[in-house]
Order: sequence, then C-alpha cells, then structure tokens
Amino acid sequence: MTAGETESVPQIDGLFPAPATGLSDADLLAELDAPGLRMNFVSSIDGAVTREGLSGGLSSDADKRLFGLLRRVADVVLVAAGTVRTEGYTAMRVDPESAAWREAHGKPAHPVFAIASGRLDLDPESPIFTDAPTPPILLTTPAGAARAPLFAGRAEVVVAATAAGDRVDGAAAVEALRARGLTRILCEGGPTFFGALIAADAVDELCLTIEPTLEAGEARRIATGRATPRNMRLARVLASGDTLLLRYSRVTA
Repeated sequence: MTAGETESVPQIDGLFPAPATGLSDADLLAELDAPGLRMNFVSSIDGAVTREGLSGGLSSDADKRLFGLLRRVADVVLVAAGTVRTEGYTAMRVDPESAAWREAHGKPAHPVFAIASGRLDLDPESPIFTDAPTPPILLTTPAGAARAPLFAGRAEVVVAATAAGDRVDGAAAVEALRARGLTRILCEGGPTFFGALIAADAVDELCLTIEPTLEAGEARRIATGRATPRNMRLARVLASGDTLLLRYSRVTA
C-alpha cells in the first residue's frame, strides 16, 4: 500500500438463513460469541486441506477475516503440536482491534494458547512461550509429562490421556480447558486431532471455508481416523465472491 491508503476489508454477504449484503464485524460476531468447541478449517472444492503442505496456502482474504473474528471471541485456541510446527505458529496474539474488542467485552486481551502434544517435543525457547502474553497450556500424556520441568514458568502442563495412552485424549483435553473456565474453545487442527475430537463426540460446531480451487495432489482431508458419524445441521452460509464460508452446528435432540 502507498501512503494514505487503507487496507480493504473483503466483503462477506449472507446467503442463509437470510440474505444480507456487506455484513459488518459486529454482524458476524453476534453469532460467534457462544460457549462450545468450534473447529475451523479451510478446504478446496475437491477436498484438499492444504496447498504445498500449508492450510494458509488455500486461505483467501475473506477466510482470513473470519479467522481473525473467530479468534477474537475465543477463550482459548487449541491446536495439535504437528500443526503448530507445520504452520509456523508463534505466540498467541490477536490484532489490536481484536484485543480492544476483547477487553471492552470483559475478556483478556488475547486468548490462551493450548497445544496438544503426546510427547511434548516442543522447544521451550520458542516465541510460543517466551513471547506469550499468557502462559500456554500444554495438554499431553503421562510419558510427555516427563518433560514438564523444561516448561516451568513458561507453560502449564496438563495430562489429558490415560496412563497407557500415547496420544492426547480429545474428551480429556476439552474437559481440562473447561475446568479452567475456558468455555469458548476454537480448535484450528490438525486433521488427526479433529478426528480424535469427533471420536470423543466433543465437536459442537464446524466453520468450514470452501475455496474455489481444484488442488488434486496428496493433500489430506480435514479429519482423519475412526469415529462414529455425527449429524450436523447447517447454521449459516456466507459468501465472498466465489468463496463459501459455512457453519455447521451439532444436532441436538
């Protein structure tokens, strides 16, 4: 941008349940600030979840706008360690506008960062910890907890698995966060952990951006693993050009 220019905000329109043109951030936030476990993913129309190995390669400006708003309302952002490494996560900080909104609504300026890691094979010198506005929560297994002293003063280490388990248990992870008052949980991946959360019947909502590209290749789908199918209902359809932004909610009896 040149001096005096401002960054344009991608227009997002409502298609369902009612048509609306040019939704504001306030319009979008009104339906998002609610307790529950929300998954957020982006996919191509042929089902690829990454481009050149990164989900960010698929993301459009509209997807990035909604991504920021989802973080704005979250108490905690939950991510599996593999995704943290692959996508190059740093300290969990939101933009100044989001921080101001959060504080005006009685929330801490930034959400807590929670990382699920079975082996706790993370670098305690990473900016994830050294630059964190709030110490992250590390959800791990009994074996991984042996590395807990490396993160003393930099993160809270919580065992969220059975004694024999070599992976973080989805239900135990969610319960540990809720026990700490973190009820608005935003999970950003990855596919294996999403599959574990489906298997635990812990998913309340899925926000899925469909980008209008055909990717082919060897990219994974948004969830992997074995789980009993779960029915979801279509709660909202948004559009920005040819990009669709879908929100599905848990079907309740």
